[in-house]
Amino acid sequence: MLTSTRKLTLWGELNLIVIANVLVALVAALHAYFLVLEMFLWDKPLGLKVFRNTPEKAEITKVLAGNQGLYNGFLAAGLIWGLVHGTPAFAFQIKAFFLLCVIVAGAYGAATVSTRILIVQALPAAIALVALFLT
Repeated sequence: MLTSTRKLTLWGELNLIVIANVLVALVAALHAYFLVLEMFLWDKPLGLKVFRNTPEKAEITKVLAGNQGLYNGFLAAGLIWGLVHGTPAFAFQIKAFFLLCVIVAGAYGAATVSTRILIVQALPAAIALVALFLT
């Protein structure tokens, strides 16, 4: 029989897992959105606006952006894999690995392209990673 204190602890643990998984899912969705922006909308009005590009620069960098979008898709796929994997301990490792990859990519992007990337990409992943480790 579970005591009321243990029931509350289980409820709290479940809530933390749900919160962490929602944050991981949001990071995955963000990276799926980056994939679409970089692979399909790079030289379209929305892509030009989001990345503050000119049509000329977008045309020159379109192939590079598509490659970058593909990598963002791999990050999203890895996070989704972690969310759906049936073994909790391994799912935790998958999610932690791919969140760390997102953070490293975001830090590199911030150092080489724009500090905005740190806020848009690395910060959400760092928050999700902290939530994951609190589970």
